[in-house]
Amino acid sequence: MSEKSRICIVGGGFGGLYTALRLCEFPWKNEQKPEITLIDKSDRFLFSPLLYELITEEMQSWEIAPPFAELFANTGIIFHQGVVTAIDISAKQVSLADDTTVDYDKLVLATGGKTPVDIVPGAKEHALPFRSLNHAYRLQEELRLLEQANPDKIRVAVVGGGYSGVELACKLADRLGEKGRIRIIDRGQEILEDSANFNRETAIKALSKNQIWQDLETEVDRVEADSISLTYKGQTDTIPVDLVLWTVGNQVAGLVEDLPLAKNEGGLLKIQPTLLVEGRDDIYALGDVADCYDEHGKPLPATAQVAFQQSDYCAWNLWASATNRPLLSFRYQPLGEMMTLGIDNAAINGLGLKLDGSFAYIARRLIYLYRLPTLKHQLTVGLNWITQPIVELLSS
Repeated sequence: MSEKSRICIVGGGFGGLYTALRLCEFPWKNEQKPEITLIDKSDRFLFSPLLYELITEEMQSWEIAPPFAELFANTGIIFHQGVVTAIDISAKQVSLADDTTVDYDKLVLATGGKTPVDIVPGAKEHALPFRSLNHAYRLQEELRLLEQANPDKIRVAVVGGGYSGVELACKLADRLGEKGRIRIIDRGQEILEDSANFNRETAIKALSKNQIWQDLETEVDRVEADSISLTYKGQTDTIPVDLVLWTVGNQVAGLVEDLPLAKNEGGLLKIQPTLLVEGRDDIYALGDVADCYDEHGKPLPATAQVAFQQSDYCAWNLWASATNRPLLSFRYQPLGEMMTLGIDNAAINGLGLKLDGSFAYIARRLIYLYRLPTLKHQLTVGLNWITQPIVELLSS
């Protein structure tokens, strides 16, 4: 890399943001230090594992979605809010919707994925995905309107029995209380099929306690404004519903689909162990857009934990290539699984530890507090958690 080398990171999720912040921690010599630009369509980073806490108002949006401007203060990282419309890998240039361009020497693709809601008739029009801050705001508004109407019951269908679906259902059960009529719909034979037994069993107990119905081995046939059609063992039934939440699937962003780079059958970018895109020495890919495997050849899931670990390797390899050091091959370390199961309830299984209930709830909070992107934000959020109960007590 040249003296005036430029690193452009497209996407400010876990992979992109933590790569940028990690790059600033390396001991760059003045003549080697690159210009780092991060581009994202939002002005805020989203700590997505805590998004569920907005439903029950256990946390506020500023805690889980700090502005990039705040995170990048005094780092030298350039933040550009905008929508990327094209990437010219020959000219090494990124084009944005506001007609600006960003030139690069090294490119990091961390654009994330999206939830495909157009695979079932009516889902695009009537089902809500739950992946972004705007999705959470929209869900909060829908719930507010339903609660304001004060019906005898509020019927919610959550499509997908993975972590997201289970966590969402439990938080909704806490918020809606006795009025809630919640069901999880999944085509598998059990919820959390690929998860550890401890987490699955703990989740099943939580669903049972909250009277959340499980429609297993069931396909969604159609979604309407006030109903959902489900097929079970060849028989289709249409049931009334007030709200449908869609948590299944991961689709690559259209921007990546259009790039002339090596991809697998699912459209994910094929990468080398160093996270470089196959056939390139200037483009890295990580997170939801990368076709990545563990040491046993098993595909890695599109989770924050995977992207977080990849960011360390990506940052190291960018620094190593600039300072004539060897690149490292990514090696995923399974640290276990955590999930929230409602207010004051969670499950943790990893590194020889198995916890559920209140202790798991507190431990999960503390682990995620430690994972927040900057020390300043960690301290601000941590102080708020400590003082909030005191403020509430004094104001009551």
